[in-house]
Amino acid sequence: MNSPDADGLLAEQLLRLTRRVHRIQKRHLEARGLGITPAQSRLLRTLAHYGSPPRMADLAQRLEVVPRAVTTLVDGLEASGKVRRVPDPSNRRVIRIELTDDGRLALRELRGARRAAAEDILAPLTGEQREVLGGLLDTLIDGGTAAGTGPGDAGPVAD
Repeated sequence: MNSPDADGLLAEQLLRLTRRVHRIQKRHLEARGLGITPAQSRLLRTLAHYGSPPRMADLAQRLEVVPRAVTTLVDGLEASGKVRRVPDPSNRRVIRIELTDDGRLALRELRGARRAAAEDILAPLTGEQREVLGGLLDTLIDGGTAAGTGPGDAGPVAD
């Protein structure tokens, strides 16, 4: 049985790893000159999972943020030409958000940056250690449930 101190140490290690992942991803994003924040990157990845353009409320729910936060992210991405607001064809009062061609191109660059960051982070691990880590992370992410059904899960992110 794990002691509270051991669990606290594991939690601290996970938080430190998360911060390291964010720093490395940010460095790779900046090196590619995309001018996209990690939060905007997450919104673009989430948008890519929808078959048809979602409403901002749908994005807020999926991202587990308040709608105002999505508005701010969309404003920035729209100003840079990566997304656009479009009226819903069945209800013109509803606004949907869709990726532009520039947004799709940015997503490809983001995927490259994420892969490069993952390579940096995972470099010290052997192939076998990576498989074990992947299994452990799946267990923690799923929380003992079926894969990809947790709240706020944007589904698998294909890189």
